[in-house]
Amino acid sequence: MDLFATALPALGDAFSLILQPQQIMYLILGVLLGLSVGVFPGLGGIAGLSLVLPFMFGMDPVSGLALMVGLVAVVPTSDTFASVLMGIPGSSASQATVLDGFPLARKGEAARALAAAFASSLFGGLFGATILTFFILIARPLVLAFAMPEMLAVTLLGLAMVAILAGRLPLKGVAAACLGLLVGTIGEASHGGSLRMATYDIPYLTDGIKLVIVGLGIFAIPEIISLLRQDQSIARDAKLGAGWGQGVRDWASNIWLSIRCSAIGVIVGVIPGLGGSVVDWIAYGHAVQSTPDKSNFGSGEIRGVIGPESSNNAKEGGGLVPTLIFGIPGSGSMAVFIGGLALLGYTAGPQMIQNDLDVTYTIVWSLALANVVGAGLCIALSGGIARLTTIRFALLAPFLFMMISFAAFQSRQSLGDLVALFAIGLVGIFLRRFDWSRPAFLIGFVLSSQAENFSANAHQIATFRFKRGMEQGLEYIASPIVIVILIVTVVSVIVGIRQSKQILSEGAVEI
Repeated sequence: MDLFATALPALGDAFSLILQPQQIMYLILGVLLGLSVGVFPGLGGIAGLSLVLPFMFGMDPVSGLALMVGLVAVVPTSDTFASVLMGIPGSSASQATVLDGFPLARKGEAARALAAAFASSLFGGLFGATILTFFILIARPLVLAFAMPEMLAVTLLGLAMVAILAGRLPLKGVAAACLGLLVGTIGEASHGGSLRMATYDIPYLTDGIKLVIVGLGIFAIPEIISLLRQDQSIARDAKLGAGWGQGVRDWASNIWLSIRCSAIGVIVGVIPGLGGSVVDWIAYGHAVQSTPDKSNFGSGEIRGVIGPESSNNAKEGGGLVPTLIFGIPGSGSMAVFIGGLALLGYTAGPQMIQNDLDVTYTIVWSLALANVVGAGLCIALSGGIARLTTIRFALLAPFLFMMISFAAFQSRQSLGDLVALFAIGLVGIFLRRFDWSRPAFLIGFVLSSQAENFSANAHQIATFRFKRGMEQGLEYIASPIVIVILIVTVVSVIVGIRQSKQILSEGAVEI
């Protein structure tokens, strides 16, 4: 009862905050930005958040949160346009939607596919927000038991999960995460302020490379370059056809599939590093397995749209669980979201749940409201967006490059920002070309400073405890929570390696 007594006032405060006209305006602005970003293949929430991050300085915290959450919530909805109309995955979380969404569009049933996708996305987003609301109620007392050793163990778990499961080849995932950790060590040490060798006596590198630049360089630039190489319009025509009502009825008749896939999205989103890279494929596989007649999958089966779209929106709510409670990004976009929280004066983790519960629930309510607004706008603007896809991408690319360069330049307003942007962009191009996990790289970059801080602080406290007695020292560094997390980490790595080998062997058989 005490739990609900403390949480209910925070829920009410969050609800009243987000319903202020100014906050709703920023939420709608964020939704419109997310819609604009999501329409272009490959940009996604990471690039979108990186674009708005420089404008977070000096903003009212609730307004800034509404802007970021509005953008994050609608990207998994709006990227459906690219998947269905263009046959190009709008982001890593909409790859499976292409398999049946694009064939439906070629049959003249694009409106039906989009309607089913938007209804599924809306339900998945609300499901994820609901689960997040109740999970915070349960988790709030638990996070108080997490000291520095526990946080270091959780950080290692996040690195292990992203390294093993973010790529098809385990070693590539490990290498990408380690490369991100290496880039994160450039500049002054966050613990103690000493300079590292990685600055190479270059003044610009003293402060390290900013998250905005890394996010845009790793994700936006490689996708734009890839589409420019194709030298054609994004889509061949802009016909939607009829079937909006039929698509909604299709979703309603498959409501249990939507519920199950939303649950999959939440569970996968909670695991740091998985996120959008695999959630749509897991949900699509479940949709195939749970359908008696599997012959239509790949040629226009509506369940092949409903499953992935339900899961990829629900995973945003799940991704906020490790992000808000432990400060461990659940996905690449959540890694940038943590950077936005820092600019607004908040530090994601146990102290945010303890001291700023109303702000935490403001994020949850914004997520739910943004899904409703986003789904409505996607339906209302679908006709015009479909016509935009017929423009040659070569005409759009200069505008996108200008926006990306402007966002990067706002980091420190130095020419070094642009040099760093295109240097990291070159790294991103190679990672994409050789199928190395870019989310693993980004999350490794974000967790590098946390891993250093937690390990340094834990070492200092443990040294002091050991001086007072061996028993006190061991009790501090080898608490039951630490042991359980380390066991889960080892088991996760072993299971991840076995699953990766199984996937590779099955792929070899199919080939």
